[in-house]
Amino acid sequence: MKVVHKILMVCLGNICRSPVAEGIMRSKLEAIDLPFEVDSAGTSNYHIGENPDARSVKNAVKNGIDISKLKARQFEVADFDYFDMIYVMDENNKSDVISLARTEQDVAKVKLILSELPKAAYKSVPDPYFGGEAGFQLVFELLDKACESAAKQLLNKTISIKQ
Repeated sequence: MKVVHKILMVCLGNICRSPVAEGIMRSKLEAIDLPFEVDSAGTSNYHIGENPDARSVKNAVKNGIDISKLKARQFEVADFDYFDMIYVMDENNKSDVISLARTEQDVAKVKLILSELPKAAYKSVPDPYFGGEAGFQLVFELLDKACESAAKQLLNKTISIKQ
């Protein structure tokens, strides 16, 4: 089956929020059998080649998602060419990614992940890096809801294209 959805999740270091978002989105799209590719990246180069933060891995496993084999990488301009949708975790990530955009089409691909939840109490996914376990669980719950909404929208879009 041909890949029709290419989604990139972006946070600052690509070790806490975006790998969790990648893992969750993969599981959502697999569950509804949509042909997809999901990846994640960071706007910084702090953690290139590293696995996700151990606390993110532990929390994801607790919630049924394995992200332990993912490796951090930095967002690059070529990502605009490859991915259809670029979800960012917060406004800083958004402006960092948009600062690399070459065209209005590049800019149009960038969206806050929590914009998928218009009634959410949060507009940005809080960075749990300096917090405790509750922060990692909050991140998981926010991303789980946002990815569920995004996956349903992709399914509806795919169905309408096929008709």
